[in-house]
Amino acid sequence: MTKPTRAVRAVLFDLDGTLVDSEPNYLEADRLLLAGYGVAFTEELKRRYVGYGNAAMMEEFHERFRLPDGPGILLAKKNALYLDLARRNTLLFPEMARLLPELKGRGISLAVASGSSPAVIEEIVAQVGISAFFDLLLSSEEVPRPKPAPDIFLEAARRLGCPPSSALVVEDSAHGVEAALAAGMAVVAVPTLAPSRGDVFYRAHRLFEGGMADFTARAFLEWLDGADR
Repeated sequence: MTKPTRAVRAVLFDLDGTLVDSEPNYLEADRLLLAGYGVAFTEELKRRYVGYGNAAMMEEFHERFRLPDGPGILLAKKNALYLDLARRNTLLFPEMARLLPELKGRGISLAVASGSSPAVIEEIVAQVGISAFFDLLLSSEEVPRPKPAPDIFLEAARRLGCPPSSALVVEDSAHGVEAALAAGMAVVAVPTLAPSRGDVFYRAHRLFEGGMADFTARAFLEWLDGADR
């Protein structure tokens, strides 16, 4: 566990699995999408693509499984499947609900930096009632490369007028942690899937090893303030 090297001016949140409990919906959308083409969504695929940009993921699905529909059609189908599920049962994680107003009250800029499509991000953030906390909503579809490339975090910081060294990322996926580190940012990891020794999660500045079951707003803020010993 290490501290940010500079005062944090901006916190960049992943959305799915970090702010909202939506990864099961995305995994089910992937399963349903591939099932429509007679392809099984395996455990290996699940681990590979958690935290991956959806547009890039559909490009890989198209090539890997030789699907007859192009990436654009696949993305539209997946987003429709996901939103049908998400509108029924997407919940904001309670500790994130406690954390956001604390950070906003400190004058820290907040952004969502997600692999989801822009319209999906806007709808889910509005649905769970947290739109007012964010200065920026950014999709990986708006930058050249998805996570694990650092593009989305660097662009979010640029738009917020914050140097990368003063930005902090909160992530649930290995791809996201890798992207944050590549961007030269501090990162707090709250893994959706249990990490294994040697995973990039252990390079995070603060790791909640048990995922959201271990995460609390209080522990996050104590670490941020340097009070965590």
